[in-house]
Parts: sequence; C-alpha cells; structure tokens
Amino acid sequence: MRFLVTGASGFIGRAICQHLLRLNHQIRPVTSSQASQSRLVALLPHAERFNIVRISHNAVLPSDWKQACLEVDAVIHLGARAHLVKETVADMDAVYKTANCEVTLALALAALESGVQRFIFISSIGVNGAETFDAPFKAEDTPAPHSTYAVSKYEAEIGLKKHAEQSDLDVVVIRPPLVYGPGAPGNFGSLMRAVRRGWPLPLGAIYNQRSLVALDNLVDFIVTCATHPHAANQTFLVSDGQDLSTTELVRGMAQAAGVPSRLLPVPVWALQAGASLLGKGDVVQRLCGNLQVDISKARSLLGWAPPVSVQEGLRRAMAV
Repeated sequence: MRFLVTGASGFIGRAICQHLLRLNHQIRPVTSSQASQSRLVALLPHAERFNIVRISHNAVLPSDWKQACLEVDAVIHLGARAHLVKETVADMDAVYKTANCEVTLALALAALESGVQRFIFISSIGVNGAETFDAPFKAEDTPAPHSTYAVSKYEAEIGLKKHAEQSDLDVVVIRPPLVYGPGAPGNFGSLMRAVRRGWPLPLGAIYNQRSLVALDNLVDFIVTCATHPHAANQTFLVSDGQDLSTTELVRGMAQAAGVPSRLLPVPVWALQAGASLLGKGDVVQRLCGNLQVDISKARSLLGWAPPVSVQEGLRRAMAV
C-alpha cells in the first residue's frame, strides 16, 4: 500500500514510517520544516528513494494538500499541535482549532478528491474526558473533551465523520492514552530521565489505575486499522491491555533500567497541596488520578491484541 504520513518526524510518526518500510509499504512522509525533514532523513533507511513533503502546519486549504495526496491509498494523520508554551491564552483556542481541526478537514477533503481509500486520524483519549471513576472509558461513550486541545480533536472527529457519511472515504478514529517508548517527549520523558538518574521521587504511595500504550503497540494498531476491512468508519480506544498505578509504573521503569527505584511514600493529598502552590495541579492530577480505557472493541472487531507486554514496552523505553 501507499501511505501518506503526516507528523512523520515526530515521536510516533518516525516509528510508523520505519514500521511501514519494514512491511514493504510505500510511504510519503510529511513534515513542516527543514529541520524536521533533516531529522527524518537521518532516521529512515534509503530516504532518497521516497519523496518527503514539506507542508505548513497551517495548511487549511484542500489545495495545499492536493499534490501530497496523489496516488495514495491511505492517510495516517498524526500531525497536530499538542503543547503551546509561548502563545497567550487568548491565542490558544485559535491555534489549536486551526492546527488540529481545520488542517485535518482540509487534508481529508484533498484525500477524498484524490481517491484515497482510508483516513486514519490519531485523536486523543482526552475526547472522552480527563479521568475515569466507576468504569473505564469506551469508544461508544458520550464525548466529554476536557481541554482546548481535546475540543479541537473532537471537532475534527465530527467533521471527518460528516465527510465519511457523504462520500466513499473510510475514516478511522483512534484515541490513545499516554504513549511511551524510546525518546518519549513531555512529562513521561522527564520521568524516564529522573528514574534513570536514580533521583528520589515522591510517588511511592499512589494507588490509582492508568492505561498507557507502548509505542510499538500503538504503531501495530494503527497499521491494523489502516488495512483491516472492519475498521472502516469506526472509533477505537487502544492501550497495552494492562493498567498500572503510578507507583507500579515507576518501579517497572526502574527495573527495566536496572536501577533502584527511589520512591518516597508521600500521601496524595500532600502532593496535591504542594502542586497547587506551584501551579502544577494538572500534572499531579495526571500522576494520581485514574484513567482507564476499555479495548474490547479492538479485540472483538479487529481480532487485535497488544503484541508487546507492559514489561517489554518499558524495557524498550528505558533501554535508550
């Protein structure tokens, strides 16, 4: 098959491109800058054999994407804006809406006009909500996006489903929770570095339950959704199929890295109080709250099971 992969130089995009090449598929990676294009060329074998396309992350017209979509069987749309640091709060809504909704729908229209068969949209578990209580999230749950970012992803989902209803384009929506693996960005990457260095961490008394997904599991699931006939026009949640507390996660990371886990049993209320004083309440909520997903739909409809265990996923993540 011939794949157009947006966000190709990112954490997930690089892994997708490498996996597709190993499976002997053709790829057309999309990046948004010369720097990201150079990083991708350095990572992919024989990069000179395929065309890396540079398109602005504000490409909101179908014509911006027309050439990129020619002679493509499927689009894997990973490109997004997830973290804004320098923009003001007033700018945030517009930036997220443009990058995560308007660009997505422009790409989908270009794909539709070019005869693309399937459009894989990587959304976010944040569309379901911020936290679970009595039961895990399911793909069929009523969406309750909890942030500007999640709202922009949900608006893109709505627009994509309208395109699918009015055309022959198959749309598949995937909402992953936190993705971990070698070179993971953000808070998880910071946590990996802290564990490797043996820093004492106040995370020894957290008894929550969280679903995560190893990078290799997510990549395998994306490719399954791109090729499986029963995935057409469906929404899926994906995870490792084994939930962990934050304390168990850090212990598993330390074991995978071959270092002692230096965990201090600080009560959750104390963590929350300290974080509130520092303006980091959201970080502690993610560390201490529950967020579980039910992947039974992926198992039953697609016959999919995570190929990598949590233990192996952590080993691969911590090996780098």
